[in-house]
Amino acid sequence: MTLRDTLASAISRLTAANTPSPRMNAELLLMFTLECDRAYLHAHPERKLSADEQLRYHHALAERERGMPAQYITGHQEFWGMDLIVTPAVLIPRPETEHVIETVLARVGAGRAPSPASLLRIVDVGTGSGCIALALAKELLSAELYATEISPAALEIARANAARHQLEGRIKFHQADLLQGLDRGEFDFVVSNPPYVGESEADQVQLEVRKHEPRNAVFAGATGLEVIERLIPRAREALKPGSWLVMEISGTIAIDVRDLLAGWNDVQIAKDLQGIERVVSARTT
Repeated sequence: MTLRDTLASAISRLTAANTPSPRMNAELLLMFTLECDRAYLHAHPERKLSADEQLRYHHALAERERGMPAQYITGHQEFWGMDLIVTPAVLIPRPETEHVIETVLARVGAGRAPSPASLLRIVDVGTGSGCIALALAKELLSAELYATEISPAALEIARANAARHQLEGRIKFHQADLLQGLDRGEFDFVVSNPPYVGESEADQVQLEVRKHEPRNAVFAGATGLEVIERLIPRAREALKPGSWLVMEISGTIAIDVRDLLAGWNDVQIAKDLQGIERVVSARTT
């Protein structure tokens, strides 16, 4: 089959399977199979696929049809301009998490951080793929970065991504539950995208997320607040006076998170591009 016919067939196949954005997914998986870019797809419509290429593309489409996220099939996801390795051991980095990076940079850029960027000590709690720690290391060239992760498999991916972007010397990785084992009163920022979905909200979460992404990275417990309730007091212990906690949250728990931050200063909640309350920041006294 030609590339044009293969792509048309794949779009019809994914459409019939109710796969979101069937054209985008069909093109993405074909680019993955052929190791090419989108421009190549459109420039060579008469190019014929080999039997091996057709077999590999069929396998990729079958995985996508059964709900496997395209990022896990290709093993890649872009975040903050970086191509990151992803596997089912880690949560897939999402565009809304970039608001966490923007919030931290705004605090540093506005001079509201307690020390110059060159002296900043930042810890990313529950680093997963390492996306937050890597983005901050990329932007704050002299900052000292730490990253914790309870899952050994996820930590392996984070370390691989750091090496991939030549940032392994900038980030100190620790296998730990939250901030366990790290110094108290030493950090300028505690940053996290913790699990924040409640089990009661499970039916509202996309099926492919429920089936394929690591459950302990998505669901926090019955209410969605369980991890955050533990993280806030530990962050207060880890931070220097006048320093910042920055967390990704959801709109459904925003009011409760604000209540949990009673006694903190400058509590602010920023909305994402869809108008959903997404990032909370708060400063220690």
